[in-house]
Amino acid sequence: MELCYQLPVLPLDRPVPKHVLSRRGAISFSSSSSLFGAPDPRQLSQRRGAISYDSSDQTALYIRMLGDVRVRSQVGFEPERRGSHPYLGVDFRTLHSRAESAGSIPARRVRRLFSFQRHLLSSRLLRGAPHLNPLHILDEDYCGQAKCMLEKVGSWNFDIFLFDRLTNGNSLVFLTFNLLNQYGLIELFQLDMVKLRRFLVLVQEDYHNQNPYHNAVHAADVTQAMHCYLREPKLAQSLTSFDILLGLLAAATHDLDHPGVNQPFLIKTNHYLAALYRNTSVLENHHWRSAVGLLRETELFSNLPAEDSLSIERQLGSLILATDISRQNEYLSRFRTHLDENDLCLGNASHRHFVLQMALKCADICNPCRPWELSKQWSEKVTEEFFHQGDIEKKHKLEISPLCDSEANTIASVQIGFMTYVVEPLFAEWARFSDTRLSQTMLGHLGLNKASWSAMEPEASGSSEEGESEPGRATEEPSSRVLSQGSQES
Repeated sequence: MELCYQLPVLPLDRPVPKHVLSRRGAISFSSSSSLFGAPDPRQLSQRRGAISYDSSDQTALYIRMLGDVRVRSQVGFEPERRGSHPYLGVDFRTLHSRAESAGSIPARRVRRLFSFQRHLLSSRLLRGAPHLNPLHILDEDYCGQAKCMLEKVGSWNFDIFLFDRLTNGNSLVFLTFNLLNQYGLIELFQLDMVKLRRFLVLVQEDYHNQNPYHNAVHAADVTQAMHCYLREPKLAQSLTSFDILLGLLAAATHDLDHPGVNQPFLIKTNHYLAALYRNTSVLENHHWRSAVGLLRETELFSNLPAEDSLSIERQLGSLILATDISRQNEYLSRFRTHLDENDLCLGNASHRHFVLQMALKCADICNPCRPWELSKQWSEKVTEEFFHQGDIEKKHKLEISPLCDSEANTIASVQIGFMTYVVEPLFAEWARFSDTRLSQTMLGHLGLNKASWSAMEPEASGSSEEGESEPGRATEEPSSRVLSQGSQES
């Protein structure tokens, strides 16, 4: 029986040697065939990996295995655990996997072939080139429908689930590429089409599509929402092309390589990422560093001056780190203060960047503000992911995280609490900032969706009404329950 094992990683709870920190860059290495007990050493001798580090920090910043992240071997052995928890050795890449039939592997290869053909076709269409390939293995009807949907990509009713099906699971690649082209950013920044395509494909592949919620479709949905916000009058009149590029890239990569569990889970299981980032914005730091790793690997901005490239990486991190739900009150209070004092000046670069942070935060948790048919699907997916984490915690006799106990919570109760204490306060302030038809539409959907969930959960409805009547509770409750989740729907 063929088994799958993770590659071992460098221990990250130890300081990086000083002679390594004296310079900045990457260490490349080849895996040793004897280390994995592989029957064919020639296969493994070509596998490579890299470690990126920063001399300003005493710990390695980013690890990325180039190529397939798993080693297939006929020899059985105990894989190295990435955390030191005595009970747990979880492979996050298969955390939400379901059993597949024997015929699923060939089917997956066929889908990847279709994926490549779609990328090739879309590239030719964007360049205005005629069809040169007489083998039409793709259904032209699907390509045509996807193209029609992209014409309405700015609609708040955009169905990302349908678009993902029409693009054969490549919604993030197609949508992000289309938006970059629509804003003229490819031409303006002279982005190489091949490098850009490779970057977007790698980004999409680095999302764990086994995750019910934190997957590439969620990233595509957030990117589409970000596009809607960028078109709002206040932003459209003030944002520079550089701001728009950052906003779209941050939306596409904001949950990159999400393991499908939250920060408290990583901390209490002593996961290596928690040690690496010192239990602070663990997931968000990992998403950012993963995105930086792909930018450098593909050399997407190699044509730009080094200072500009580093500035993009730095500001990209600032945007992604803002999605940390545990810092929700910090950003919301600052936003509210700016609105109360009416001192937001979008001619100021730092103020524009702050508004971009708030826009990304809204895009990240906008699911309750979508039409019911879309919002309900997202609610079911995120709750499924929560409950799956809770099941793992029960299995290994760990403390069950808030909202993750399927016996104590329902989809309705989770969503009502999230809407009341997190979504409503944020979008109410966003509507103060951008009082447009879109912001009112979002608040309208939010109210209707909350009423729909309340009708399914009478007890939760009563408790939420009591919570709204108590002064100050809206700011205290999230920190004790919803915000303690660490990665609620962000």
